[in-house]
Amino acid sequence: QVQLTESGGGLVQPGGSLRLSCAASGRTSVNRGMGWFRQAPAPGAVREFVASISWPGRKTIYTNSAKGRFTISRDNVKNTMYLQMNALTPEDTAVYYCASRSIDVTSSLIEDYNFWGQGTRVTVSS
Repeated sequence: QVQLTESGGGLVQPGGSLRLSCAASGRTSVNRGMGWFRQAPAPGAVREFVASISWPGRKTIYTNSAKGRFTISRDNVKNTMYLQMNALTPEDTAVYYCASRSIDVTSSLIEDYNFWGQGTRVTVSS
């Protein structure tokens, strides 16, 4: 099993930045491709893809709304993944989840991930 723990969420003003972290522990040898997803606080909101990074980190993919503003990265020595978020807008308000899979490549599909964190809340508001 892999345990994932997110941190770095909080309240930020529109236009501001945050860096989320996702620390992996446990059987990290199967912690290969990783991703960030988010779920807005609206009723009926679905969990949506934000970004994904391959093992060991050469390839990244992003949802359109994240391109140019968010950067996903990983430190494999520290078993930690990051999401640097810039130019935040109220539409980025959500609980952000990190996820990992035992396959090296990136994926935007929820069903491709084996392990999930508990989430960290990001609120963008003035």
